[in-house]
Amino acid sequence: MCGIIGYVGTKEVVPVLMDGLRKLEYRGYDSAGITVLNRNKLILHRCAGKLMNLEQELQKFLIRGKIGLGHTRWATHGKPTRENAHPHTDCKGNFVVVHNGIIENYLTLRKKLIKEGHKFQSDTDTEVIAHLIEKYFKGNLFKATQRALKDLKGSYALGVISTIDPGKIVAARHGSPLIVGMGEKEYFIASDVSAILAYTKEVISLEDGETAILDFKGVKFFNSYAKKIHKSSRIIKWNVLMAEKSGYKHFMLKEICEQTEVVRDTLRGRICLEKGGVFLEEEISWGKKEIDEIGKIFIVACGTSYHSGLIGKYVLEDLVKIPCEVDIASEFRYRSPLVKKNDLVIVVTQSGETADTLAALREAKKKGVKTLAICNVIDSSITRECDCVLYTRCGPEIGVASTKAFMGQLIILYLLSLYLAKIKESFSPIKAKEIISALFELPLKIEETIKMQDIIHDYAQRFFKKSDFLYLGRNVNYPIALEGALKLKEIAYIHAEGYAAGEMKHGPIALIDENMPVLVIANQGKVYDKILSNIKEVKARDGIVIVLASKGDRKIHKEVEDVFYLPKTMEILTPVLNVIPLQFLAYYIAVKRGCDVDQPRNLAKSVTVE
Repeated sequence: MCGIIGYVGTKEVVPVLMDGLRKLEYRGYDSAGITVLNRNKLILHRCAGKLMNLEQELQKFLIRGKIGLGHTRWATHGKPTRENAHPHTDCKGNFVVVHNGIIENYLTLRKKLIKEGHKFQSDTDTEVIAHLIEKYFKGNLFKATQRALKDLKGSYALGVISTIDPGKIVAARHGSPLIVGMGEKEYFIASDVSAILAYTKEVISLEDGETAILDFKGVKFFNSYAKKIHKSSRIIKWNVLMAEKSGYKHFMLKEICEQTEVVRDTLRGRICLEKGGVFLEEEISWGKKEIDEIGKIFIVACGTSYHSGLIGKYVLEDLVKIPCEVDIASEFRYRSPLVKKNDLVIVVTQSGETADTLAALREAKKKGVKTLAICNVIDSSITRECDCVLYTRCGPEIGVASTKAFMGQLIILYLLSLYLAKIKESFSPIKAKEIISALFELPLKIEETIKMQDIIHDYAQRFFKKSDFLYLGRNVNYPIALEGALKLKEIAYIHAEGYAAGEMKHGPIALIDENMPVLVIANQGKVYDKILSNIKEVKARDGIVIVLASKGDRKIHKEVEDVFYLPKTMEILTPVLNVIPLQFLAYYIAVKRGCDVDQPRNLAKSVTVE
């Protein structure tokens, strides 16, 4: 959740650190700081609040140096104050640490260190690491850090520098993501590739228990036993422009509008209309026998990814005819799920680093089941630990409220369902070909939907002052009602609830009055008449009804004045189009209310701590 950037090389370090921190702002943070090592002296600056506060402070000083660390903090232990901002130091200011993660036994360590005479300046769990390194230091920063790590319980990604053993950064990882960037006579650590893409695309991911030493000559890697190891690098295909706004006011708006290309890119090379099939053999290593043996599918995810998983359940059960269960990762990992050896666990995640999803995956693997990841970030922790991976091809998603990553996940779940159905011969090939043909048509229909955003903007103008919203959907679009409500909560700070429309009479109907906008997803299909009945029930109680409907539906306009007409597609694919106007609605309402769309309060892009 926090952001780390570290640099050692030939450039002046402050501009590199600040540029990296700006690129990491999207992860969510409430304070920031940097430290620079210059002539064996540590220069430290920290500020609460936004990065501009730190930038204004740094303008007062001329800070020179070629090695340093930067950090954006999202508070877990201690309030978001200057004292609790990273980096943190030991008693004498000889060792400086930046840290992502949570040290679970920090209170025990802190009390012990205080008894030994150490004086603490913050309320954070991180500061104990600096004092432990001070305690164990005997002339070698790497060895002192390794020894300190043995005392820690919890998760961490660390960067450490010292005045006593200068000229190097020691980095370590356990449970929180950390990468090393390999430049031309310059080397980086970062929690996210976006922080260093302007300088290098060659990166190496640290695994749990691994450490690294970065100095002016290069990088050395070590395993958990402090034995030197060789690690191969990979080249990041994203470019800097992909992570820029490109003229859009906000990243979220840009990413909603990029969904046409997301669908094209995610489909590319995976379906062929002429050959009438979905081809995932290069990505899924299981043969027909292993797929036929799958007894049950578990989908595990958090937040928006959980909603895509709910849609996946409908599609998988419909096409593949295998029972499917969807779990919130934080519940799955603690509830002793009845997973059997021939079951399949699918983990869905944008970042591949979500702490609860990663822990749930590891619990599943202990039971010996097949595991598959649906993920956007290549070589992330979850993708390295799963048996198979299906990548969404979304490029970097910067806005905290996920939009295009959700779209990529939906497309992958459709492709996976069609592929498994083909292998198991559980679905009519003629019907499958119809769906594949409709998938091919989706990019143009998404583009058409995006072009109608002005209509949604008008709705936002009318309803942005409302304090409560209700979203209703049925069948495959019930999860879209959940997702629409979540988006409004995330970025506009408005209370919103998503419900299966058939559940309205079991409670939510009591909320409806003349002040309650009710968003109803009413595409033509097998539950269309049922949805019309729900609409009449809302109108009978003077609720404000806004409907998403299919083009050519003349019946709906007799019931409701405010109708947003979407291009027609197969009922099973309607979630792909329905989610777009709901994303726009949340966006425009948030803008109208003056909210920070890309960095909503209290939220982080990647939840890498429990």
